[in-house]
Amino acid sequence: MRPSTAVVYCAIDSLISVQAKELTGFSTFLGALTDAGIPCVWCTSRTRIQLDTSIRRFAHGHPFVAEGGCGVYIPEDYFHLKPTRTMRLGRFTCIPVAALLPAASLALEEVAEETGISVVPLSALSPRELSQNVGLPQKDAELLRQRDFDELFFFAGASDKDVQVFAETSAKHKAALRHRDIFWSISIGADMRKCLRELSTLFERSMRSRPFSVALATSEDGRDLFPACDRAIVLKDRSEQAAVSGAEKRQALELDLFSPEVWERALEAIQTRRF
Repeated sequence: MRPSTAVVYCAIDSLISVQAKELTGFSTFLGALTDAGIPCVWCTSRTRIQLDTSIRRFAHGHPFVAEGGCGVYIPEDYFHLKPTRTMRLGRFTCIPVAALLPAASLALEEVAEETGISVVPLSALSPRELSQNVGLPQKDAELLRQRDFDELFFFAGASDKDVQVFAETSAKHKAALRHRDIFWSISIGADMRKCLRELSTLFERSMRSRPFSVALATSEDGRDLFPACDRAIVLKDRSEQAAVSGAEKRQALELDLFSPEVWERALEAIQTRRF
């Protein structure tokens, strides 16, 4: 890893599709960060297996946080000083923050039984049912459920009150629910901010100084990132009006996600620290 005084934590779910298609100009921005020696940590709700194509296509050689804060994945020999409490998952060194499967699957079963609320785990669907329910080709849909930590599921005809009861009961089981597009996830211990703290410690040890941290995300994807970083770049759709929760607690630069100059302005702000 090249010496740097800044680290970017980027929520990529709105910037790179599951099929590794980028928002216009994003790969150029990533290349400019690489040329400047600024690490860009990807943060995503996707799994390490889902990210494989994107990692290869965009030559991403930095750590990433997957499954919504369940674990930190580090490329081989990225840090000279090795982190503790790690395990090997695929070709990455992983710092687990959440409990590994099947802990989340067991918690889902227990909460469903205790509340009497019906749920359908993605792991229980046939390949065809899975593809139809998540709106992805069968190959991509299958990758969606090959997870390390959290369990994805649907509610079967639950009311808003049922969902609230399910969430409250999950909390008693030390499990956290997250609504993700058309389905939900349950995990034991997922914490995006803790993942960033783990990485911040590793970068600080490696650089021998505390790096300047920048969160780069859309309003929706950055809720857990903005409060954890020194500065925030909020990528906003033209229809958005209100400031995002968490960003107001840090100096934030709001940019139009679809402006032709968005990536140039983001890079300038990161390099000059002018927000």
